[in-house]
Amino acid sequence: MKQKSLPELSKTEFSLLNVLWKKSPLSVREIHDRLDNGWAYTTTKTTLDRMVAKGILGRESAHGVYIYSPCIGRAAGLVQWVRFIADNVFDLEPLEVVNLFAKRKTYSDEELRELRELLSRDDDSSR
Repeated sequence: MKQKSLPELSKTEFSLLNVLWKKSPLSVREIHDRLDNGWAYTTTKTTLDRMVAKGILGRESAHGVYIYSPCIGRAAGLVQWVRFIADNVFDLEPLEVVNLFAKRKTYSDEELRELRELLSRDDDSSR
């Protein structure tokens, strides 16, 4: 996965990425079938295409069907959500929220390391 600058992800984009982080590449139909949100198929397709245009997803054609894969890792996708949770939900430092993830074993050690690194780098660049 290519690492670009950290994206600002909407809740919708995050939910689609979450499907693809679990398994990819997938077709629009496969992604749509894994969502539990009541969307029309065309809404899923349009949203995926917009994410490709933003550089969040990659798209290739296989046997006449587009298949999608994430261009960012799960840790990079989580950065803004960790900050939001830290600031608005728990009133904690972002790295403390990462420690909560670590205790629950929700993410791999590699993902937690990357998340800590991204949060630290982001803090350093904002000073």
